[in-house]
Amino acid sequence: MPKVTWILHDGRQISAEVAAGHNLMEAAVANSVPDVIGECGGCLSCATCHVYVDAAWYEKTGRPGDMENEMLEITSAERTPMSRLSCQIKASEELDGLILHVPDI
Repeated sequence: MPKVTWILHDGRQISAEVAAGHNLMEAAVANSVPDVIGECGGCLSCATCHVYVDAAWYEKTGRPGDMENEMLEITSAERTPMSRLSCQIKASEELDGLILHVPDI
């Protein structure tokens, strides 16, 4: 099972193994990662699961699609080139060790 680490804005880290195929918003909520809320349940309608993908991992997670890109325009934290909605990233063996930074909202 791939391991994912969320680094909070205060430097604390939360790591968890996530079953392949599960989206990382659901994994964050299940592991009580603060500030990853997922109000819409992954339907691309709220942007409350905004994260910054660590630069070393960005290419492996892929770029945002058109709908995700539009939703990233309304995030409460600053959008950066590494911004993604975690509901749109699925765990896979290729992402074992993935690091996501949680913005300060």
